[in-house]
Amino acid sequence: MIELGATTASDVGVLAVGDDLVVNRFGFGAMRITGPGVWGPPINHSGAIAVLRRAIDLGVNLIDTADSYGPSVSEELIAEALKPYPEDLVIATKGGLVRPGPGQWQQDASPEHLRLACEGSPRRLGLEQIPIYQLHRVDPAVPLADSLGALVELKDEGKILHIGLSNVTVDQLQEAQSITSIVSVQNRYNLGDRSSEEILQRCDYERIAFLPWAPLGGLETNRVAAEIAAKHGATPTQVALAWLLRRSPVVLPIAGTSSVAHFDENLAGVAMDLSEADFAALD
Repeated sequence: MIELGATTASDVGVLAVGDDLVVNRFGFGAMRITGPGVWGPPINHSGAIAVLRRAIDLGVNLIDTADSYGPSVSEELIAEALKPYPEDLVIATKGGLVRPGPGQWQQDASPEHLRLACEGSPRRLGLEQIPIYQLHRVDPAVPLADSLGALVELKDEGKILHIGLSNVTVDQLQEAQSITSIVSVQNRYNLGDRSSEEILQRCDYERIAFLPWAPLGGLETNRVAAEIAAKHGATPTQVALAWLLRRSPVVLPIAGTSSVAHFDENLAGVAMDLSEADFAALD
C-alpha cells in the first residue's frame, strides 16, 4: 500500500533543463486550476491556491502554465499563491493560442501576437524574465521560422531565458534546432497515446526535457494498469505516472489538478517501484 504524504518530488531525482536549470522530475501543470472549459476563475479559488502551495511544499520546483489558461487566470493565480517565489522554482509558460470562449482554442503564432503574449506573461507572473517560454502550437498560417524568430528576439532582449516547443513533430523540432537552442518539448503522451514516441526517443537521445501533457489519459480502459495497481495497493494513475518516470530519464510529468488530495495521490506514484515484468506488461 502506497502511503500518501510520505513522498516528495525530490524523491524521483532531477533533470537538467538547458545548461542552468535543475528541477525535480515531477512538475505541476496549472491548466486545471482555472474554471470549466479552462475559462475564467476557478470554482474554488481557495482550493486552487492551496494546491499550488501544496505542490511547492512537497518539492515541486517546475510549474507549467500558459497565457491561454483562463486566459491569464492560471498565471495570475500562480503569482497570488507563490510570490515571493522560492529561489529554485522554474515557471514555464506558453504562447501561441488564443481563446474565443470556454473550451475553444485558436492558433496565433504570428510574431506580433507572440511578442504581446510573452510581454504579458511576466507582468502577470511578477517575473522579470520567463525561465522557459514555449511555443504552444505551430501555426500552419505562420512559418515556424517566423514564430521562433520572434522568440529568439525576445530571448536576446532578456525577456526569455530558454525556449521550448509544444505539440510538435520530429521534423519541426529539427527545423527549430537549426534556428535556436530548444530545451524542452511538451507533447501529449501517456499509456493510451504513444503517438509522440518518435519525438520522445529524439528527446531522450539529445537529453531534451520531455513534458508529457495529459499524462493520465487512456486509463479508463487500461486493464493492465488496473491489475498492476491492485497488486501494489495503488491506483491506476499512480501506475501511469510511475511508468512515465521509468520510460525515460528526460520525462518530467506535469500532472495537473485543482485538488490537494488528488495532487497527493498523484505524487505518491513517484514511490512505486515497477518490476521488470510490470514495466514490460505496460510497455
